[in-house]
Amino acid sequence: MPENPYLNVALMALFTAVFIVACSYGLGGVARWIVRKRGGTPKFQQNTFAGYFFAAPWIIGFFIFVLVPLGFSFYWSLTDYSIASKEPPNWKGFENYRTILFEDDGFRASILNTLYLTVIGLPLQMAAALFLAVLLNQKMKGEKIFRMAFYLPVILGFNTAVLLCWRLMLNAGTGIINQIIRALSGAFLPFQYLNRGFIYIQEIIAAFFLGLNTGKYNLLLNVLEAGFPADNRVPLWVQSPLWTKMSVILLMVWGCGAMMLIFLAGLNNIPKELHEAAEVDGATGWQKFWKISFPLLTPYVFYNLVVGLIASLQIFEPIFVLYRDNQPIVSSTISMVYYLWQKTFSHFEIGYGSALSWVILIIILIVTLIQFRLQDRWVTYDVY
Repeated sequence: MPENPYLNVALMALFTAVFIVACSYGLGGVARWIVRKRGGTPKFQQNTFAGYFFAAPWIIGFFIFVLVPLGFSFYWSLTDYSIASKEPPNWKGFENYRTILFEDDGFRASILNTLYLTVIGLPLQMAAALFLAVLLNQKMKGEKIFRMAFYLPVILGFNTAVLLCWRLMLNAGTGIINQIIRALSGAFLPFQYLNRGFIYIQEIIAAFFLGLNTGKYNLLLNVLEAGFPADNRVPLWVQSPLWTKMSVILLMVWGCGAMMLIFLAGLNNIPKELHEAAEVDGATGWQKFWKISFPLLTPYVFYNLVVGLIASLQIFEPIFVLYRDNQPIVSSTISMVYYLWQKTFSHFEIGYGSALSWVILIIILIVTLIQFRLQDRWVTYDVY
């Protein structure tokens, strides 16, 4: 290969283009030959060749970048392969899976942390999205500006720069979020009591989950003995293991713009005649929403629930950026995918990490299948 890096890139791009074209012609030719052997007409042979020729780049890419890695991943999951060792992979069978399911306390803790983020974070995220969608459905002035503002977090995403900004804003002493909480607590006494109650309940729940991870409930007892928080207490978002998961949930709620658009589309599809008939019957705004709008939104709720649950079970970026360099508290928020990254790319245990990835895949698959099996009990499609 030439030493010029630019020429290397150009040659690699040329090779890739030639490879794609050659594979496309090859796959299209094989498909046409099969149709010809089956007695297809020349016109049908030509259409078959054209179809597979244009679909070939995706088919070849799916084979190279999905099926082949899946095969290697499953093979490695049955070995003790480690890139830090010079030894070849040693066949272990299903030993890695047995260790993960019955002996790995770290994976059990990651499941509990992910369960916390899913059970508490996902409903809050969906509730915020539905609330914003209902507000935007009122056809107020500046609706497009608000829609853009609420969807902006989705465009920004969980990239490193955004998460580092959140880390600064969540600082207990100088972060803008706690500064706002202090200002509101000093100006409005009801807000102060609400804030202290929220801190107390949140720390009890978080301490209980941490106790489930370790089997020791000393932290929970300390929270209960400390009693109701003092007047000047603020959340310790990124400084305390009691608040690490709640800070991630806050980021999940902040990024609810995609769900909001789905709910907004569902609200716009509800026939206006139903609300007009309810108004004639004297229904209040809440009754119209709960008796008419929400039942018709259940397909959209189901979609957001499925997509959101899969995303929450795979959450990784906020934990990685916010807590990776803070080892004393990272264990309190480690998720299944973070644990997978830790074993695979930090400890270089490729075989064990591959087994973890398959276990996570099976967990997500089972949860998704259960959702689809239960949808007939509460999702309403008949109106459409």
